[in-house]
Amino acid sequence: MEYTIQTYELCKKYEGCSVVRNVSMHIPKGQIYGLLGRNGAGKTTIMKMLLGLVKKDSGSVTLFNQVMADYQSGIYARIGSTIESPGFYSNLTAVENLSVFSRLRGKVDRNKIRKALGVVGLPYQDKKIFSKYSLGMKQRLAIANAIVNDPELLIFDEPTNGLDPIGIAEMRTLIRRLSHECGKTILISSHQLSEMEQMVDWIGIIHEGRMLEECSYQQLEENRHSYIRLVVKEPEQVYEYLKKNLSIENIKRPEASVIEIYDLKYGTLELNSRLFAAGFAVAEISKCQNSLEDYFKELTGGAGIA
Repeated sequence: MEYTIQTYELCKKYEGCSVVRNVSMHIPKGQIYGLLGRNGAGKTTIMKMLLGLVKKDSGSVTLFNQVMADYQSGIYARIGSTIESPGFYSNLTAVENLSVFSRLRGKVDRNKIRKALGVVGLPYQDKKIFSKYSLGMKQRLAIANAIVNDPELLIFDEPTNGLDPIGIAEMRTLIRRLSHECGKTILISSHQLSEMEQMVDWIGIIHEGRMLEECSYQQLEENRHSYIRLVVKEPEQVYEYLKKNLSIENIKRPEASVIEIYDLKYGTLELNSRLFAAGFAVAEISKCQNSLEDYFKELTGGAGIA
């Protein structure tokens, strides 16, 4: 598999405090890779190190199969990014703002600006200034600025942060289109589990500066544990029966009348039949799967994502 980004044991400390700890990442070409973690987990710092905005303490960064040296800038022309809040001029229009940033890159190309605005759904001739934009429009302009030179790699830090549900859905559609129709490799960070589930092809779960898991989203679906959920009138007796008579070991009781069975040696039909034959009344029985939130808590030892 070809990787656009690879890091090896990337580390960063601020004032003696480790914020990124031996992070190794592998981001496949042409895929959407989601970096998932709580606020303060180290996501933005990792992105800044990839972009050369923050100097790493140790480890290595490989972009486009080229190991990056500190302050090596030539390759960054192949990358577009939005990190933290977009820094646009409040009294300028979208075209004027993009022209300013294009001039800083060396050349203003009106056709590229028109195309970038079209991709994100902003009008080219609009006279509205940036200060009058909604948050969703500001995020769209930030992405237009990132893609105006048609880069191969896009890095977006919390692109849906603060948006309303409609804005989130529109941003999700835009990002998926940039990858699946335009062939871009995209790295996004987020603390929103539901957005990751609907958007990414690969995922890296980071907690307190450490990469806890990195896999394809398909593999993540397989890793999330399936279980059988029972609602019964005699939970203590059923619990003992499952343990002693059916030799089922991995059982949890999250609520008074609820039993969760993670040892799936019996299907729901057979298990229900055995419990009925033993004289137990089963109010509900169903096969379930841990949510991404549950799986995140399992990896982090109980810490939620918020």
